[in-house]
Amino acid sequence: LMCSCSVWGGLVQAGGSLQLSCAASGFAFNGYAVGWFRQAPGKEREFVAAVHRNSRNTLAADSVKGRFTISRDNSANTVYLQMNNLKPEDTATYDCAASRTIILSSLRNRSMYAYWGKGTLVTVSS
Repeated sequence: LMCSCSVWGGLVQAGGSLQLSCAASGFAFNGYAVGWFRQAPGKEREFVAAVHRNSRNTLAADSVKGRFTISRDNSANTVYLQMNNLKPEDTATYDCAASRTIILSSLRNRSMYAYWGKGTLVTVSS
């Protein structure tokens, strides 16, 4: 999985927006759910959002609900994370990952993911 960011260097001011994209290759993307995780310095990696392989069902962490939206384009083998109203506490390295599970709730668990992207640093300044 390859992750990229819509803003060079992933630096944005608080209240701003950013879109992350993750392009997949080497496996049948439309047969996998895809999730985003993040890890801030000195903290554990945490779940952010996930989209089922059916493209309709999504899941988001309480900390990002109403601000972040996950979507996917199976024709482009790409998943997106639209991040609005960013806060300094959103600063972290964001990773995308792919999972074969069809149980939406289990996508919060990083052990359910088989493929991981390289990660993109997002910095939100106050």
